[in-house]
Amino acid sequence: MPQSVRQRPDLSQWVESKPSPIHGKGCFARRQIRKGAFIGSYEGPATMTDARYVLWVDDGDGVWRGIDGQNELRYLNHSSQPNAGFDGPELYALRTIRVGDEITFHYGDEWEGVD
Repeated sequence: MPQSVRQRPDLSQWVESKPSPIHGKGCFARRQIRKGAFIGSYEGPATMTDARYVLWVDDGDGVWRGIDGQNELRYLNHSSQPNAGFDGPELYALRTIRVGDEITFHYGDEWEGVD
């Protein structure tokens, strides 16, 4: 991963995975996360094969690369009204996320209108 990727010292203090009303497991806030705050980095080995927990990010030069998620963020579910968003592999709060809220992001254009 690029050296610019930030890491939260202990992501498990901020988020936890548990059953989700959206789908399967989800990622939930253990603490309040303020709008604009860095939540964590999507971590895992690089891959060029699509799979269940692969996040595709644009390196900024139009080249897409996959990250096969290995941390709690792999359980993020989709929402058409997300409370978080990625900047590369780094996840930020789009609005204040309360304790117990499921953290969601928009999966992409092909998911437009899907809730």
